[in-house]
Formats: sequence, structure tokens, C-alpha cells
Amino acid sequence: MESLVTLPRRGRGSAGSGRPAGAGSVVVAVGAAALLLSSGAAPAFPHGRGPTTGSGLTAREITASAYHTCALTRPRGVKCWGFNDDGQLGDGTKTERRTPVAVSGLASGVAALAAGEVDTCALTSGGGVKCWGFNGDGQLGDGTKTERRTPVATSGLASGVAAIAAGARHNCALTSTGGIKCWGDNEYGQLGDGTTTNRHAPVAVSGLASGVAAISAGQSHTCALTSAGGVKCWGANDFGQLGDRTTINRHTPVAVSGLASGVAAISAGAGHNCALTRGGGVKCWGDNGYGQLGDGTKTERRTPVAVSGLASGVAAIAAGWNHTCALTSRGGVKCWGWNDFGQLGDRTTADRYAPVAVSGLASGVSAVAVGWDHNCAISSGGRVKCWGWNHFGQLGDGTTIDRHKPVDVIRALPPCVVPNVIARLLPRAKTTINRAHCRVGKVAFKRSTAAKTNRVLAVSPKPGSHLKNGAKVALTVGRA
Repeated sequence: MESLVTLPRRGRGSAGSGRPAGAGSVVVAVGAAALLLSSGAAPAFPHGRGPTTGSGLTAREITASAYHTCALTRPRGVKCWGFNDDGQLGDGTKTERRTPVAVSGLASGVAALAAGEVDTCALTSGGGVKCWGFNGDGQLGDGTKTERRTPVATSGLASGVAAIAAGARHNCALTSTGGIKCWGDNEYGQLGDGTTTNRHAPVAVSGLASGVAAISAGQSHTCALTSAGGVKCWGANDFGQLGDRTTINRHTPVAVSGLASGVAAISAGAGHNCALTRGGGVKCWGDNGYGQLGDGTKTERRTPVAVSGLASGVAAIAAGWNHTCALTSRGGVKCWGWNDFGQLGDRTTADRYAPVAVSGLASGVSAVAVGWDHNCAISSGGRVKCWGWNHFGQLGDGTTIDRHKPVDVIRALPPCVVPNVIARLLPRAKTTINRAHCRVGKVAFKRSTAAKTNRVLAVSPKPGSHLKNGAKVALTVGRA
């Protein structure tokens, strides 16, 4: 593990805040379904060396969080990777993973995923909810505050759930009858029950017992898309992210100004939200300190404004911490806002106040997920690619190297197959060993003839041995 293991909660807000030590929000709209085109240790590869061809992960759905990422696999199982200090990867450990690992007990039967700051939830095919990871605010919904390293059932939600959404430290469920229930942190009224009391089990959102079509949870606020195509939000409102023309926190849902109808999908970010209109356009509101509203400015907006250049042709949207991405109807991806870690995918680290194309993703994308400072996309063939911040291996490429353009998530690190480097000069032997996904271990020198000086005399383990990725290979080298 890296030394950064204590992660205090990131304060709300963005402009001028710089890179905080703690986490904030991760956004998954409608349990990531709204992002689908159909619905609206030392690095393993030194200096960026990538995986072998054909080793990429394929998935049905992806959800990106502050420091970890999870995928719904083709057999409807769950795999996660990245930071794991709170058990949010669900593999029964607290070990950081730079490539996907299976979530315990969820090899199949999962319908959707939602990842919070330091927890993860799954919607089962039977309509139940299971969560795992950090539980200090009751965000797992099992009636306790006990951390869980493997999935546990959320109380009262064994069936009847249609979608899930994860905020920073609270989660919500859309029931099959169109109502909403939320649980976890409630400091700003983000659970919508009219209080600021944390809840360790789901409670009903006031006034939304029915008539809801989709949900999305931001850092400390929540939004709902009604069946009539309108939007309502509640919780923190310091940047006008509730869209009601004020900065007053709301403990129950309020209507977003100008969006009483005509909305097809929603996505909540840290302090901003975006709506996809039925005409394929995008409107955003709230915090705009890094241009995440996409209107060409850095001006905070308390009501929705149009995103520049996206009046039509958009199929899905996803809002992150201080940036936003859109999936076009042609299968391309565009992003805008903060770009310190290359999360906009345009090969730069320059902030963008209006949408820019993600390198290499002009077409062929079926889904997009946006995390804190990294994003992931699924191609029409199911291949998963990620880009942006990678400090904890959340890009899943086997490294901790930030990526300014999409890279493949790999299924597993390739093994170290010990190469036969006997008789090779030592520098060339070292290069060959590294390329075989091994590392050079102890180098011992043995007196030899002049012809064998600085050449490899012996290798251990023996050439051809299959070892764990990054295993050390010892060499005996001649010396005159």
C-alpha cells in the first residue's frame, strides 16, 4: 500500500481548493444505468509498458469512484480494483489492487453497480441491494456502522429495487413502485427525510413515494428524475446545485428551476448537476470553478444553463468531482472541466470550459462512467478503457501512472516467464527480464574467462519457469 491510507473527507467546493488529501464524491446515475447508450506495489509495467494483446477486461457496465472502480462482467459478476483500505473492493481483504479482482459472493446474479467514496453497492437480479466497504455513516444500510470487506444485505431491500445510486457517503434506491429510499450520511439533508440525522438503514424520501423514473447521488446532495420528465433535488446547496435559485440547503426535495419536464436523464457531481434533455441536449448547474458546467465560463449557476456545442446529439451524461463527460449518439465521448490528471482524456492537463473530444474515443463507445478524477468507457465490444488519476491503480492497467488518454483495463497481470538470458551481456539480460514481466533480483559475480566477462552464467529460477508478475530473477555473471 501507498503511505496515503488516511483519507479525511474532502470539503465541498472546488475553486482554488487544489488537490485535497481526502475523498469527496463519486457519481453514479441510476446505478450507472443512465450512462449506458441504450438507456440514456511497484508498477507492473515499468515506464508505462502495457499488457499483452488480448488481455483486456470486458464488461456490461462500469462504475467509477473516488479511488476505486468496479465492473459488471459478462456473466453478471462483479470485479473491482484500486484503493481498498476500507474493504470497498469486496474481496475480503484491505489490499490495494491495480487490476480487477472478483467481489466475494457476487460471481453472478448482479444487475447494476454503484460506487461511493469508500463503499460499493450492487443491485441483484432479484431486486435486492448488497453493499460493502466503509460504514462509519451507515452507508451500507445494514443497521450498523461496522466496516464490511465482503457484501452484506441492505436492511429492508431484499427485493423490489429497480436502480441504485451512490453519493460520497450516502446511497439511495429507486423502488419498483417509483419511490426513493436513502441511507447513510445526512449532514446536509441529502437523505431527503426532512432531517439531518444519519440513517443506518433506508428511509423514505419525503414526497417521493412514487412517480420517480431515475435517481443520482452527488457528494452531499441527491436528485431525482420524475416520470413526467422533471427534476427535483435536495441536500447541500452551497453552489446552487439544487437549481432552485438559492444556496439554501434543503432537507426535502425541491424542483429545479426550468426543468419541470423534457428531461431524459440526470447526473449529480460534487457540487454540480447535469440533465440530458429529450432532444439530446445537455444543461448543467451549480459549481463551475473549473468550467465543469461547460458553458464557456467559470461562473457559478443556480439554475440550468446550456452546455456549449451540445444542444443535441447526446445519448448519456456523467458528472464527476469537477468535470463532466457526455456520450454522443454516435458513440463518441466528450469531457470538460478540471483536467489536472488528464481526466478529460485530450492528452493535456489543461482545464476546459467547453467540451473537448476524448482521444481515441470518437466512436464505438456504449457506456461512460465518471469518478472523482478518472473516467472509464466501455466499447461496443465490451472492452473497458480508463484514463485520468491513477494513484491507487483505479485505472486497472497494472500501474499507478496517470493517463492523459484511455488505456485498457487488463483482466490480470501477465505472469513472469523467466527468459533464457544465459551468455547474454548483463545490460541486455536485464532488459529482456523486465520485458518478460519479471524483475532482476540478486546479481552475483563469479570468476570466469575473459570471453564470459559481464555475461550471464546462470539464471535462477530456471528459464521457462512461470512465476507471479514482477517476480525476481537472480543472475550469476562472469567476472575476469
